[in-house]
Amino acid sequence: MNTSGPAGQGLRLIPFRGLRYVPEQVGSLAAVTSPPYDVVVRPDGLHHLESADPHNIVRLILPQADTAAARHEQAARTLKLWLAEGVLAPDHEPALYVYEQRNGDLLQRGVIGALALSAPAEGVVLPHEDVMAHVVEDRADLMRTTAAHLEPLLLSYRGDGREAGAAAVIERATDRPPLLTTTTEDGFRHRLWAVTDPVEQAEIGTDLAHHQALIADGHHRWATYLRLQREHTVPGPWDFGLVLLVDTARYPLRVRAIHRLLHRLPVDAALAALDGLFRVREVPGPLPDALEELAGASAGGNAFLLAGDGGFHLVDRPDPGLLARTIPADRPPAWRGLDATVLHAALLDHIWEIPDAPEHIAYIHDTAAAVEQAERRGGTAVLMHPVREEVVRDLARQGVTMPRKSTSFGPKPATGLVLRSLDLDLD
Repeated sequence: MNTSGPAGQGLRLIPFRGLRYVPEQVGSLAAVTSPPYDVVVRPDGLHHLESADPHNIVRLILPQADTAAARHEQAARTLKLWLAEGVLAPDHEPALYVYEQRNGDLLQRGVIGALALSAPAEGVVLPHEDVMAHVVEDRADLMRTTAAHLEPLLLSYRGDGREAGAAAVIERATDRPPLLTTTTEDGFRHRLWAVTDPVEQAEIGTDLAHHQALIADGHHRWATYLRLQREHTVPGPWDFGLVLLVDTARYPLRVRAIHRLLHRLPVDAALAALDGLFRVREVPGPLPDALEELAGASAGGNAFLLAGDGGFHLVDRPDPGLLARTIPADRPPAWRGLDATVLHAALLDHIWEIPDAPEHIAYIHDTAAAVEQAERRGGTAVLMHPVREEVVRDLARQGVTMPRKSTSFGPKPATGLVLRSLDLDLD
């Protein structure tokens, strides 16, 4: 394959020989898949996935051992073993992969391929969140040791709404028999097709060359791709990263919040510290009703829902003087008004004085799981209201990054349906 570096001003997606599970070698395709590594709720979700099938992909994306180096070496050994045993096998020819997710009325389709990497200054791929250095370090060591991209990033772009170019190829592919079909326990049906026709691949490539993309999910993995690319001075497979590209003009993404679990801060202490700085009200449950109260309050300004003591506490109407003292003034008004900005600058840094470190804060996508873990461990769950997609995109185009873990776009691609071996791409 051609592995020269990025060219032009738009997206450049190339085919690759995907690594896929051999269905006859596993209990079921659904049993070997996983959510993205940072969505897996640990330890409960991790144990559930490990027990679902001895070959579940979580053993590669979240290997378990005493040290980071031992974890990553274990993942590399496991990957080599599964390839040797025929649990995973490469497709015979390079392909772009059309991927579909469906759950009731929700339908999402996109293209999986190897995307030419580009620096943020080039404006081809737009990040919208900051990243944590220790997470990038960990992901980089895992990718470096396994020489594999184990799960695709989710990127969005906006087409013109017409069924032409990539959209036309996607629709034609879905009329053919899929490579695989499986339904995961969250109710989503997943289907995958290989696009191996050079004419159709070129049709997709020509279309994407006119677009830029927003990182919807996978900022740390994108930063990892760029870091590992810098380590390799000779052009090759490290100049490309595994991604799923979705045209949101045809298939709009959902935007959800990512919640915070404060391990060492009990709810009563959290609320006491807010006296005089925020309005605090207890609101009735159950959780869906409390979230409706949060949505209503968020329409009028910054608002958060605290849980962990068996109840729900709505925190809103921050003191303007507090915001003036704690929110950086050198950013656009849309950034200064973000709930995540206020949470990190005013609440976590100033009022609660909580370091942004794993032993103090966990980032949890599932609302109920955040509440359950806070109640079980005596901590505080800070539940957030989602940011509108147009706000995210506008800030990204200005080159302004949001506080990390500000948004959760979805549905996210299931991990384990198609992998990319960088060693294989050298052949």
